[in-house]
Amino acid sequence: MVEARRDPERGRIVGAEEQTAGVGRHGRKWISPAGEGLYVSMVLSAKPVPIIMLALGLAARQAIGCGDIRWPNDVLINGKKCAGVLAQVEGEAIIAGIGINVSQAAFPADLETPATSLSLEGMRVSREDLLVALIKSVDRFSALAAEEILRQFPNVSGKRVKAEANGKTIEGVTCGLDPAGFLRVREDNGTETTILAGGVRPL
Repeated sequence: MVEARRDPERGRIVGAEEQTAGVGRHGRKWISPAGEGLYVSMVLSAKPVPIIMLALGLAARQAIGCGDIRWPNDVLINGKKCAGVLAQVEGEAIIAGIGINVSQAAFPADLETPATSLSLEGMRVSREDLLVALIKSVDRFSALAAEEILRQFPNVSGKRVKAEANGKTIEGVTCGLDPAGFLRVREDNGTETTILAGGVRPL
């Protein structure tokens, strides 16, 4: 993403064989060993960040060909994370960093969310083919209107979660997305809170 920001021309794609300082949302570490994952940053046209985050999650899942999406864009297979997205505004553009675990055979045991790779889930795919599929999917979903992205996003209602909001940890039940793509959670005290960023975990 640092390299992509140096020349944020729409359509530019920067890939890395490995990342020595890969991070996800909230500065969490992203394990990026050489030759075992797909690590790319794409420069996209400006779009509201919450909506583009949802679109990128849909795109990553389509490129992989399976999986569930945990709001806003983590792709999980059998409850384990195999792909994540980080988007940052850079002037008139959005820099989208996407990491997909492809052939890793093991992960640290102390990760906040258990991780997996396509290989561990029995899927055999080349990183080159996956990159082509990802580019096509990102092109498709990032061009959709916000209303269509929200319509295609999986149902997120009725799930009991723990989330970070307004500097504190809350617990409650999800009650859908608002028109901007943010997650709404009804806390146990009846208060409805809008979650503006990730950090949502199932209970």
